[in-house]
Amino acid sequence: MPKMIVSIDGVVIKEVSLVKDRTTLGRRPYNDIVIDNLAISGEHAVFHMIDGAVYLEDLNSTNGTYVNARAVRRHMLEHNDVVEVGKYKIRFLAGHQPFVSSRPLTIPGALQTVAPVAPPPPPPVVHPASVMPGANVAPAAIRVLSGAGAGRELTLAKVVTTIGRPGVAVAAVTRRLHGYVVAPIDGGTLLNGEQLGQEAVALQDGDVLELGGTKMQFVRV
Repeated sequence: MPKMIVSIDGVVIKEVSLVKDRTTLGRRPYNDIVIDNLAISGEHAVFHMIDGAVYLEDLNSTNGTYVNARAVRRHMLEHNDVVEVGKYKIRFLAGHQPFVSSRPLTIPGALQTVAPVAPPPPPPVVHPASVMPGANVAPAAIRVLSGAGAGRELTLAKVVTTIGRPGVAVAAVTRRLHGYVVAPIDGGTLLNGEQLGQEAVALQDGDVLELGGTKMQFVRV
């Protein structure tokens, strides 16, 4: 399970497991990860999780969001990446590296106590056919219906394929055990003329996606 290890000035103050498709970070109390500091915007950033892949998105925060000391708008996190918001550092663990704290730690007015966490048990033995999510799912593609790229097809060869234009509209098509799903990452995405919400939606042969005015069709091949 992916985790975020939050620290300030070298002191770990929080461990957060990413268990939802969308985990928000900010100063307001309704966020999933609350950091009560004026350098943090009320709604600062969000972590999108799609089949274990975690995407960080800055929500137009005042002071910006950084990954490994570089300012980012959207970024797919890799194991041990360090996210910086204000003076806080948030280390991303992809799930196979245990975090163990030697003692409980707190920070007044910000986050809660973190207790020692035992290392996880050894991973289970899996059949080779199940290593790649959706390995037995029939292949599919995205066919561009309008715009300059009309007529082009993008084969969905990867587990997660990102479509759209950064800064306009971006969505992720993910291959799962029993088919494909689509979820918005940034901007508005229409599926058969209806606005997509935050949750991933199953795709059917012939479904039409629209991102930033460009129409695309999901097809089985």
